[in-house]
Amino acid sequence: MKTLTCKFLIHRGGENIALHFDPDKILTGFLRKCIKITWSRKNKCWYCPCTRGNFEEIKKACLKNDYLLDHSLLKSGMESKARPETEIPGITIAGEPRKATASYTHKSISPRLSEINAAEMEKYIRHLALKSYSPSTIRTYTNEFFQFLAILKDKPAETLDSNRLKDYLQYCHQTLHLSDATLHSRINALKFYFEQVLGKDKFFWEIPRPKKPVQLPKVLGEREIGRMFNSIKNIKHKAILFAAYSAGLRVSEVINLKIKDVDSERMQLFIEKAKGKKDRYVGLSILLLDVLRAYIKQAVPKPRVYVFENPMNPGQQYSVRGAQKIFQQAKDNAFVNKNVGIHSLRHSFATHLLEKGIDIRYIKDILGHFSIKTTERYLHVKRETLVNIPNMLDELNKSFNLEW
Repeated sequence: MKTLTCKFLIHRGGENIALHFDPDKILTGFLRKCIKITWSRKNKCWYCPCTRGNFEEIKKACLKNDYLLDHSLLKSGMESKARPETEIPGITIAGEPRKATASYTHKSISPRLSEINAAEMEKYIRHLALKSYSPSTIRTYTNEFFQFLAILKDKPAETLDSNRLKDYLQYCHQTLHLSDATLHSRINALKFYFEQVLGKDKFFWEIPRPKKPVQLPKVLGEREIGRMFNSIKNIKHKAILFAAYSAGLRVSEVINLKIKDVDSERMQLFIEKAKGKKDRYVGLSILLLDVLRAYIKQAVPKPRVYVFENPMNPGQQYSVRGAQKIFQQAKDNAFVNKNVGIHSLRHSFATHLLEKGIDIRYIKDILGHFSIKTTERYLHVKRETLVNIPNMLDELNKSFNLEW
């Protein structure tokens, strides 16, 4: 009998039930109808809010689909959140807060943080804003720093030295069992506080980091992508995935693409303020341009600002989640069983270019990487310098005569 394992998960500042089971379209569809489950790329699992009602629905889903339900880790995880205070040298551990609020004003923090640490949180947020960090980075750093301050209780954060921080990070690893990725995020958030906010230069030189696992990009084959693209009937959906693959765009870059950024005369797309606030130009596929023109001609209402807009809210870009769902639907329709998301189109684009013999230095610029080391993850075929870089969507169209 197949097993569905439930675990307790703190994610996006709230308590959740993590659902771990082998890929199963029937069970996934059943759960999505009964409860609101969401896929977490970071934790590689489905999850839903930790409520009694959701847990009862999960039990019913297991019974109807012949699954064995293992919820021992859910129970132990919830019990650990209610444990009494624990001491580690120099720091009182009271357990991390049950829910982090989205707004970190002094008023919203004060019930859980001491007055002095609530003030440090406000100082921290102000410094992040002045540095003009991205909303995603601000959200991550703020959440991680809040977890740290909540544990300190009345002990002022600014008084901790490197030894006390080592004790805290050891607690995070051995007691909270945080993943390596979460530990890296927490260390980065603390590093920002001590070195940027407090101005303690090189404060983190003595603090070791967990070694990051070396993970190769997950790539789809050309035939798999061809089947996926041909399975899409909605021209807007087709244009979204064509745009992602044709230039190796991130999903955020696809939905933020503006009409004025499509330069049909020079056959370029202008990618404005991408990751790291970095602008770049990428090639515009002939096929993509034709599809975009046909899509805009048919669109009701017509896009005003963004190429892909929310039909319920004209002038606002399409949602990331919506684009991800389009990819998942195309993957299901084409019977592609690989556990990949829409970002795999970017990975596939880079890998396919390398397989065509394109020099990695050109691929680095197309993808918008700061360092060649990031691009070298794709370096598993020969390198050859070519000036005329073919567009991968057009190459695919020659082989499969894509429908649109």
